[in-house]
Amino acid sequence: MRRSLLPAVCLSWLLAGVAWGDERVPPPEFESGYRMPETTVPSPRAFALEMLDIGALFLALTLATWLVLKKRSRTGVAWLGVASLAYFGFYREGCVCPVGATQNVVLALFDSSYAVPIGVVAFFVLPLAFALFAGRSFCSGVCPLGAIQDVVLLRPVALPDWLERALRVLAYVYLGLAVYFAALGAAFVICRYDPFVGFFRLTGGYDMLVLGGCLLAIGAFVGRPYCRFLCPYGVLLDLTGRLSRWRVTVTPASCVQCRLCEESCPYGAINVPSPLRPAPERARAGRRLVVLFLLLPVIVGLFAFLFHLAGRPLSRVHPTVDLAICATAERGLSDKEASDEVQAWRRTGETLPDLVARGEVLQASFLRGGWWLGGWVGLVVALLLIGLATLPVRTDYEADRGRCLSCARCFEYCPTEHERRKALREEAP
Repeated sequence: MRRSLLPAVCLSWLLAGVAWGDERVPPPEFESGYRMPETTVPSPRAFALEMLDIGALFLALTLATWLVLKKRSRTGVAWLGVASLAYFGFYREGCVCPVGATQNVVLALFDSSYAVPIGVVAFFVLPLAFALFAGRSFCSGVCPLGAIQDVVLLRPVALPDWLERALRVLAYVYLGLAVYFAALGAAFVICRYDPFVGFFRLTGGYDMLVLGGCLLAIGAFVGRPYCRFLCPYGVLLDLTGRLSRWRVTVTPASCVQCRLCEESCPYGAINVPSPLRPAPERARAGRRLVVLFLLLPVIVGLFAFLFHLAGRPLSRVHPTVDLAICATAERGLSDKEASDEVQAWRRTGETLPDLVARGEVLQASFLRGGWWLGGWVGLVVALLLIGLATLPVRTDYEADRGRCLSCARCFEYCPTEHERRKALREEAP
């Protein structure tokens, strides 16, 4: 009889232990004024809908390439931009986008445990693949970030060449920081500081809505300021676009140098003719180039050292490092006096030395990464100075391979292009 009661007694003890455990860690209270937290990203898409997004991106890129290189139609590109803004912007709420996908790909390269969805990989790769063969088709009328800036462009003004080149350095620095923080698992800064996603989702923090509003206000007079001077993905499109097999040509035949294309481009992407300079000027430029090439390793090394020193304060972007610093500073405080983060960490049971050790390992990674980040920034600055000192020789007005956003505006202002269209209409039956 006693043996038959043993399993029942054991089971009652087990249930009692579970109940006692529930009492030790009671569930949160959801009744009095509790509100579900808002997610910072849209809900995951079903596989079929994810494939629909990829198909829509591929179709839009193909159509943009045809409209720019074959049809040469500004009207078609503008309508495609409106459609892309409606679908990829407001309907898909700006996610997934190739700009933010850069961070996912970087994290996957540095962290083997991180799996990148196929949609994210496709959105990162497809625009670059098109740029490698046909220039920046993605920027023409597919990117919702560019389209929303095109909508507000009213009276563009031209920036001085030196200022435009200097501002473009910001995008390279931003790309370096985004890769730096993503590779170390600290943050996705591109998504965190996306200036237009708040408008796409009709919600967002006040500071980001103000930032987006300021960029749109600037964009009424400076064509696409985010795309030209801040977009980190634009740097990758710039570099791949310079290797493109086909490219935007302002004129279908010979250039008559009417300057209308230069005046029509709101993005400063038209390279103007530059005749051969006098021999003394070329000699001075040659000497400047020699000095800059000799200083290149010095500039790179100086920036690398400065960013190495900045690695320690930059490491506080990582939640673990910041928590270790806060926990050390608040170790003498009671639970009621400590911050919410430190209170939550204390409940985990981890000791302060273990947390500090984890933070120091991460800080060491930030210090090592600072050498690479600073070297990248230093190389960009050195190449900017070299570019400013270079004296190119050019006979016609040409669209810059990397900076041209394939908007097709220059086609409508080119008299030679209009002559070509007139001839085609006359040949048509």
